[in-house]
Amino acid sequence: MAGAIGLVLIASTVSNTAVPSSAEEMLTAPADVRVFDTPNDGGSSLTVVWAPGPMDRADMRYQVLLGEPGVTDPAAMKVVAEFPANTRYVKDAKTAWWTRPAAKDRHQFVIRNGKGVGLQDGSAYAVTVAAAQGEQRAFGPVLQGTPAPNWVNWNELNNLVLALLFGGIVFYSIGTAKTRDIFLRRIPGLDAVDEAIGRSTELGKPILYLTGAHDMSDPSTIAAAVILGRVAKKTASYETELMVPHRDPITMAVCQEITKQAYLEAGKPDLFKEDSNFFITSDQFSYTAAVDGIMLRKKPAANFFMGSYFAESLLLTETGASTGAIQIAGTDSDHQLPFFVTTCDYTLIGEELYAASAYLSREPVQIGTLRGQDIGKAFILSVIAAGTLLATVGAVTHAEWPQLFLDLFKDLK
Repeated sequence: MAGAIGLVLIASTVSNTAVPSSAEEMLTAPADVRVFDTPNDGGSSLTVVWAPGPMDRADMRYQVLLGEPGVTDPAAMKVVAEFPANTRYVKDAKTAWWTRPAAKDRHQFVIRNGKGVGLQDGSAYAVTVAAAQGEQRAFGPVLQGTPAPNWVNWNELNNLVLALLFGGIVFYSIGTAKTRDIFLRRIPGLDAVDEAIGRSTELGKPILYLTGAHDMSDPSTIAAAVILGRVAKKTASYETELMVPHRDPITMAVCQEITKQAYLEAGKPDLFKEDSNFFITSDQFSYTAAVDGIMLRKKPAANFFMGSYFAESLLLTETGASTGAIQIAGTDSDHQLPFFVTTCDYTLIGEELYAASAYLSREPVQIGTLRGQDIGKAFILSVIAAGTLLATVGAVTHAEWPQLFLDLFKDLK
């Protein structure tokens, strides 16, 4: 009788105990949760990192919850993010290997301001992570985190090193240029500058020089103004008339000073004329019509088209060609290059425009800077070739070591 009663009690106990489902057995709370200020940022964000778990599948979810300081009950916290459990890993974040906050297989989420989230620097917030499936949730520990701005973005350390390396190459090249001659590739268009000025002097006709359509904030206009100084120095030596019509008043003022300095360096300050640089209009085709009129009336023997140009390029150069002038053009506007090549005697293509000043002056500082830039460009091309090869190897073999090299040349802001 006693044995029968025992069996009944055991059966009753078993029947009154809830048998956990398979889902409940797999639903485990996130482990090794860490909350900290997001490194390398301007503040107002927190980073949450936690270990991967057995529930990392697409049909399950993780929730990131945020609460006011002092809150310890996850039920009183707000869900700020929810995503599949097999996403949001450290390896997916845009960080370099030298700034990763945890192992690549760990989960990571960055809480930022927006969509109901308003983090303030210096204030502590309660943060936790929950594993969720259906209506069930398993919460990790509630932790405190305080956002704050950082002084240094260590993700950009590679860019700092590359910038210092490039600067060192330029300074070394300048030092080399001061001690010995550095070879510069011959540029026929620049070799023809003296010929064009000499022809104008022989014919007793003026020289027309245009600085392009942009203002002084454009690199091509700056290059055109620098070349103008070399041309003006030659025209001062040969006592040849120089005409420089402008579309921008600021560019006109700068070029007036450059021309004045060129005449001073040539020892002919008395020949300088303030009105050699003159403003016409900022309107594109009104300016073009006025310059075409100058070409037809004055018939300059040499026309220089330096800087950036648009649709007016063909109208200007066709008119100049019809007057029989020697025409030398230089532009970085690739869409206008075919017109210049067709209608001008010589054309400086792309970076030849920027190399013109060093080529004409032969000053060590400019030549050294040009050589340093060429070395830097050769280095960049080599890195692109090597990076393409390593990225291909990594994709084919699924190896991780190529990424260590690729991270060194990424822009990780």
